[in-house]
Amino acid sequence: MPFARNRIHPLAAAAALVALISAGGCRRHKYENPIVKDTQQPDKVLFDKAVNDIERGRYEVARLTLNTLINTYDTSEYLAKSKLAIADSWYREGGSHAWAQAEAEYKDFKLFYPTMPEAAESQEKVCLIHYKQMEKPDRDSQQALRAEDECRQLLVEYPNSKFAPQAQQMLRNIQEVLAQGEFKTGVFYRTKGSFPAAANRLQAVADQYPLFSQADEALWLLADSFNRMGDRFEEKAAAAYTRIVKDYPRSNHVAEATQKLQAMNRPVPEADPVAYARMKYELENRQKISPVSHVMDMFRHSPETRAAAKSGSPAMAANRPTIPLSVPASVTGSTAGASDVSVQTLTDSTALDTKPDARQNPPAAAGTGGTPANSSVTATPVAGANSSPGAAPESGDGSAARSAGSTATAQNQPLPTNHQMPAKKQKKQKKNKDTKEKPAAPAAQAQPASTDKPKTDSPQ
Repeated sequence: MPFARNRIHPLAAAAALVALISAGGCRRHKYENPIVKDTQQPDKVLFDKAVNDIERGRYEVARLTLNTLINTYDTSEYLAKSKLAIADSWYREGGSHAWAQAEAEYKDFKLFYPTMPEAAESQEKVCLIHYKQMEKPDRDSQQALRAEDECRQLLVEYPNSKFAPQAQQMLRNIQEVLAQGEFKTGVFYRTKGSFPAAANRLQAVADQYPLFSQADEALWLLADSFNRMGDRFEEKAAAAYTRIVKDYPRSNHVAEATQKLQAMNRPVPEADPVAYARMKYELENRQKISPVSHVMDMFRHSPETRAAAKSGSPAMAANRPTIPLSVPASVTGSTAGASDVSVQTLTDSTALDTKPDARQNPPAAAGTGGTPANSSVTATPVAGANSSPGAAPESGDGSAARSAGSTATAQNQPLPTNHQMPAKKQKKQKKNKDTKEKPAAPAAQAQPASTDKPKTDSPQ
């Protein structure tokens, strides 16, 4: 009969039910830090019962049992293991709230039992807590920064621990995500036309994260940003090209960087053999991302770290933001390290109303008698100990004076700005400038043009 043919066998239904229950989370997950000592002491019985509850996912019941053990048997030899088991139960439970509780418990365990072997494991779990909550590069980087700090702390406090290699690789993955975020921000500023801001971000990426998978691309865009800001940044652009050739010899930009250095009449460095071997290893062991994985990554919460470095020492210093090139560094002629901005306490309450605005009066250069720092009048010192301010330079061709003049001219050039003028306004300004600079015809030449015309006598 058709009904009998479509009937499900009872054994098959039971097997399917068992498989469903097993897949649903009722499977037992073995605890990592059990006590293998075979004894029937009351505290050991309580600990074993709590471990059994942890393995079966009954975390709240396990914590109640462990707290009973700690409060009842305050001299038990299982106190440290019980405190660690409470932290592990919060860690296994998962979720932002449970992980916050687990972090606090692991920190307490390190504080009370710093010499136990499980202290390094506690620090590794704290690193994993923030590593699992890490966002993608274009989102909030708070968890990534916390994970970086905790993994770095594990390597500093427990360098010989068995968890150190795993923490080192996690640190490379974390820094790959952080560098990717900085790199995307720099590319955005460069596309927008804010080259000082782009150079500031790209310089931080190249200096702080040399193991970044796109560090050579960051250096290439950094050099291009310096070139777009004018000739005064030629040295910085050449330094970026030099780093590409030397530190990233297998980059796609090596040939172009070499040509740029030759055009600048700069020496082309030799490739670093250690850097060459490292890049070769990374390119050979980098995982390929399939089109399907690339599409699925858009729906995942965690960032993609398959391009992260697999070798090399990660950066052990925190990333400190630098000052963009559009911000003046120091007053011209002032003491080295002095800032343009000074702070002082005003005792006169009417100073803001009576004194002029400091922003309207540029600072004067030292030794120029009140001449503004951006003025074309510059006091050029002459070589020689006994030279006077009015003495002529010793070289007859005046090359030293020309060199000093060009340096002063470069220093007096306005700093680059992040606010680019719209193209329509630039075109209009250039047109007005060309019209203003166009020489006008002399009046003496214009007069004969009107008088050369033959006169015609009007009839009387």
